[in-house]
Amino acid sequence: MKAAARLQLIKDEWEDASLAEKDDALVYNRKLWSILVTSATSEESPLPQEIKNNIASLAVYIFKQTMSVMTTDDSEKLASIISINRAIAEGLRAQPE
Repeated sequence: MKAAARLQLIKDEWEDASLAEKDDALVYNRKLWSILVTSATSEESPLPQEIKNNIASLAVYIFKQTMSVMTTDDSEKLASIISINRAIAEGLRAQPE
């Protein structure tokens, strides 16, 4: 949620945010996703292979979108990253029944 909140703030204040602020938020998110995909797709992970594949695909998409935001200076491309981050965070916080 922290990464999503940081990205949302940058998106909302895109015109006023400095390049360093934008870069910090994007780098933070990229690091978070690197950690997530590395641990979720490792051989030691108990997750089913299909879930591992889905997480890896999401990570590739996140990394591509991040590069696109950085190269095109298009804040609207942050919307999908923010949405995915929030959905993953909500899923991780959900209590199993």
